[in-house]
Amino acid sequence: MQAQLTVHFFLGANSPSGFYSLYDQLIDLEEAEELFILKGGPGCGKSSLMRRVGASMEAHGLAVEYIDCSGDPDSLDAVVIPALNTAIVDGTAPHVVEPRYPGLVESYVNLGACYNRAGLLPAREELKGCMKGYKGCYQRSYRCLTAAAQLAEDNRALLLTQSLEDKLARRARGILSREVKGTGPREGRSVQRFLGGITWKGEVCYFDTVELLCNRVYELSDTWGLAHGMLVQLAAGAMAAGRDVIVCPSPLCPQRMEHLLIPQLSLAFVSTTAAHPWPHKPYRRIRLDAMADPELARRNRARLRFARKVSAALLEEAVDALAQAKAMHDELERLYNPHVDFAQVYAMADQLTEHLEARL
Repeated sequence: MQAQLTVHFFLGANSPSGFYSLYDQLIDLEEAEELFILKGGPGCGKSSLMRRVGASMEAHGLAVEYIDCSGDPDSLDAVVIPALNTAIVDGTAPHVVEPRYPGLVESYVNLGACYNRAGLLPAREELKGCMKGYKGCYQRSYRCLTAAAQLAEDNRALLLTQSLEDKLARRARGILSREVKGTGPREGRSVQRFLGGITWKGEVCYFDTVELLCNRVYELSDTWGLAHGMLVQLAAGAMAAGRDVIVCPSPLCPQRMEHLLIPQLSLAFVSTTAAHPWPHKPYRRIRLDAMADPELARRNRARLRFARKVSAALLEEAVDALAQAKAMHDELERLYNPHVDFAQVYAMADQLTEHLEARL
């Protein structure tokens, strides 16, 4: 239980299509007890409130899942407390969350009430300027990501032949026969989480989360993004056997699966590259690159390397734009923070904590 207290994922991604949201996957509203939706602008204490409540739940021995901000992984967008079927989420743009069952499941928490408007008025024009520049940086980043994703997709399409897909399917069936024994009382369920993201810090991947949830890790060495079909088969087989799975899409191509976690079996399949290797000795390593047609790879080596190099340069430009956006957001928070009543923020956090403690 203790290990799960530091599980981190993303539910949003900076992607070629802009901000890509999985926030409908945060919690199953048909089974949820409560969902608290935070409303309020920059610097009003949303992340601080969630950290305070999360720490209190940890102190009671409960597992807490932290959902980090795709723009700034040092900031929080949500916390989930599975034992209470409860979550708290930042419901403001770009990941707007609105109630499905208002009053029954979801409740608003208005942190905008913690602003001192009179104190903000003298900084009116400066605040507006930061807001406009901030959005422009994100648009530049998305354009770079679009070009990078197209080049990466060209490389993948070049190598992913029918013969290779057949090989990957056979390998997946072999793994399932070895690793997934028996069947559960019901078909397994899937939930989506981004394990990594493209952030102002660069490309990040929460391999620590994999370690906390799964002892046995298959490392899929996958320079060209070939793992999707294999992972789809593994996920389908695990769910058919009654195991719940965590499907982790690629931030650069959210329609493709990049990692798969099966915590009930303590089993994970993670795609890695030379730039982002698995940091420990894996349970098994499968070199997907080596399964591609060697003659096809040889004939197109120069093309593949060129596209990968240009794609990496475009990713660096995207990250640079995100870093500029982060600097502008920091400036926004610097302007807002002195005019936020953080005593009121922490009082609201403590009220939420007391409410949840009454359910323990």
